[in-house]
Amino acid sequence: MAGSLDLYAEEKLAALEAQALRRRLRDTAREGVWIVRGGRRLLSFSCNDYLGLSAHPQLKAAAKAAIDRYGVGAGASRLVTGNHPLYGELEQRLAQLKKTDDACVFGSGYLANTGIVPSLVGTGDVIFADALCHSCLWAGAQLSQAQLHVFRHNDVTHLEELLACHRASHARALILTDGVFSMDGDLAPLPALVRLAARFDAWLMSDDAHGLGVLGAGAGSAAAMGVIPDLQMGTLSKALGSYGGYLCANRPVIELMRTRARTLIYSTGLPPAQIAAAIAALDIIRKEPERVAAPLAKARLFTGALGLAEAQSPIVPLVLGEETAALRASSILEEMGFAVVAIRPPTVPAGTARLRIAFSALHADTDVVRLAEIIRTRILNGAAPMTTADAARLSA
Repeated sequence: MAGSLDLYAEEKLAALEAQALRRRLRDTAREGVWIVRGGRRLLSFSCNDYLGLSAHPQLKAAAKAAIDRYGVGAGASRLVTGNHPLYGELEQRLAQLKKTDDACVFGSGYLANTGIVPSLVGTGDVIFADALCHSCLWAGAQLSQAQLHVFRHNDVTHLEELLACHRASHARALILTDGVFSMDGDLAPLPALVRLAARFDAWLMSDDAHGLGVLGAGAGSAAAMGVIPDLQMGTLSKALGSYGGYLCANRPVIELMRTRARTLIYSTGLPPAQIAAAIAALDIIRKEPERVAAPLAKARLFTGALGLAEAQSPIVPLVLGEETAALRASSILEEMGFAVVAIRPPTVPAGTARLRIAFSALHADTDVVRLAEIIRTRILNGAAPMTTADAARLSA
């Protein structure tokens, strides 16, 4: 007999179903940019494996060698006995790439952001966050209990107004932004943010999960713009093809993370195979600049074919508005042999459901052009898609 908990869950699921917001897991086998779902082989444009490294022979060999030498799991948290020797090599390599003193690797990007932010600010402090920050930055901000102010997406003038109004009455201030925004593919105005942070004695933290490996000759969005934010966070699970998160910063900040970040202290260390694979990925990024440049080039081929604004990153959103429209477009593309997942609220704001199209170095140019043509004829039918700015105005 169903109890109140089951009834509550069933009611919530029914309400989400009615709004076209219920989510379901689908078994997916991946082979590079190809996936198999329900017995069908589909060409995927919905994966963050931007460089096609997750199944690269060098990464697999490095992971196997690490298992042979160190075993499958870390066995404990890093501060106990889980800090296997590969950690030091990876952190040194990340710091060199990001031009910082040191780096600290976490169990995931989500664990990194929910550990970093509360380690730096708390009650009596203030956070200024871009409206489209990733979910884990919001979670970190909430856990910190600092006062939170939200500035309009990429609106430097609005941030300046908020800093002028609120910064002086708080002990410490932190500015949060993505480097590459995961659902929109646009870039943060990092040089302007760096200048504002210095002017108001605030610390700038950039989440570059989607910039590492594909922008700035592989070093990420900050390197592409010629700046070094105070705190450069990112992940090992996208362009690097492995798993985990990291923070690059000056050594005192990193030492503070190692002794105070709860998501590092109380989490088991990453398996040695994942660390070894990430190190191998950094080797490939250094040696293969043409691979690093390919995802953005293919995204720009796509935007050019559809007459869209030139892509700033390997992520191109096709904003369709209503949830049902995005689901229908995703279904049409699946019928045509493509996997392009519909993105719906709360991942994106209400009224901005979309196809989020992600480009990989492994995509053939002919397939990119074919996808654009099918979208033009079968989904847009001559109508221009909304820009994210248009969608934001409609949903405000």
